[in-house]
Amino acid sequence: MKIFASLYTDEDIANLVATLLRARGLDVLTTIDAEMAGYSDEQQLAYAASEERCILTHNRVDYERLHLNYIQTGQQHSGIIVTPQNNAYEIAQRVGIILNTLTADEVFNQLLYV
Repeated sequence: MKIFASLYTDEDIANLVATLLRARGLDVLTTIDAEMAGYSDEQQLAYAASEERCILTHNRVDYERLHLNYIQTGQQHSGIIVTPQNNAYEIAQRVGIILNTLTADEVFNQLLYV
């Protein structure tokens, strides 16, 4: 059982958010770190799933569609967290709270909004 979910930030998430979350002790990988910049949302989610990382995104519409597709086809992912495009400090605070409240198992295959 994995206690804390590891994160993977979509391209639309500011690097400052990753820095702030790392300062909170969270394991965060960015698309830049993973050399995945420019890949499609489908590829981003597949990569996050293969790395057992929950993906953090602002892209609600596309990731809702991807989540439903995963569920309908029996695929699994490590979680999707959708956040509005607020300032980086507010995003980091909200994501930090949810990831310190829920275990990786509770986030697994879930679509969450913060």
